[in-house]
Amino acid sequence: MLREIPGLTVRSEPLPANRGLSAVLRFGGSETPVAVEFKLRVNAATAWHVVQQTAQTQTHRILVAQETTEAAREILGEHGVAVVDGSGNAHIELPGLLFHVEARRRSVKAVPTRLAGRAGVAAQALLLHPERDWKVSELATEARISAGFAHRVLARLEREAIVAAQGSGPARVRRVTNPAALLDLWAEENFEHPARTLAHLLSQTPQQLIRQLGKNLGAVGTDYALTGAAATSLVAPFVTAMPVVEVWVSAAAAQRELCDAVGADQVSDGHNLVFLQAKGDTPLAFSERKEGLWLANRFRLYFDLRADPRRGREQADNLRKEIIGF
Repeated sequence: MLREIPGLTVRSEPLPANRGLSAVLRFGGSETPVAVEFKLRVNAATAWHVVQQTAQTQTHRILVAQETTEAAREILGEHGVAVVDGSGNAHIELPGLLFHVEARRRSVKAVPTRLAGRAGVAAQALLLHPERDWKVSELATEARISAGFAHRVLARLEREAIVAAQGSGPARVRRVTNPAALLDLWAEENFEHPARTLAHLLSQTPQQLIRQLGKNLGAVGTDYALTGAAATSLVAPFVTAMPVVEVWVSAAAAQRELCDAVGADQVSDGHNLVFLQAKGDTPLAFSERKEGLWLANRFRLYFDLRADPRRGREQADNLRKEIIGF
């Protein structure tokens, strides 16, 4: 594929083994040694591992894989690692050379113990305490899952080089070694289709709406967690409009009861409030208290912001930089 690019030649004879180099690319009157690495499947966690290896060797690297995820390609591209996969995706950016191709179709294959649902809650527990040594039973208790399920989650993350194990038998513990990779892997694999109830609540300002909403939901004992731009405005203020307040509420609450509880009108358009409900109430896990209000935990908030088309990605990046820190 590289040799088909006009003006580019590839020399692939053996190169110094101690640097892991396997080819030299010639273009624009210059030569660039590169290391070529092969993998079967590359997800966000694998991408972070490759990025770290590349930083340690300080070489240009081209990763060739049968399958890559969109998040993996984004991470690799941001850190200057070239990638080519079997679906037809390619991004090679070297001094004086930029080659980019996107496949029309992307294959999606099942992976063991996908970090969604309760497995995603376990991932968030690990993210909230990345410095902690975890036993299987402790993670099971924290995430409210069975010990067997907790073991499968940890085993998957160990294979992904996201957690490292120490000890054996009942004393065996695991600790997160790459929280950034864990966050990106969970954000990549988590999926939800929440029920959405649109409503309108009279208020003079968005902040007044937030306060009134929290007060009324708390008064009737409904579990809730503010998310999106509303929650972000309280933990990491970002210059953006807040036309709609989004809030996760218990799946057991009826739509009409929610509106009645906060004094809102259920509408089909012109809303300034959205109630979100998911099976199992997993978005409410590890909610955090801030200024008398319940907010989605910082990692859930990051995930929800990424899915918001209204400048949500910008807010998510700001939250990750200012609050999460990795």
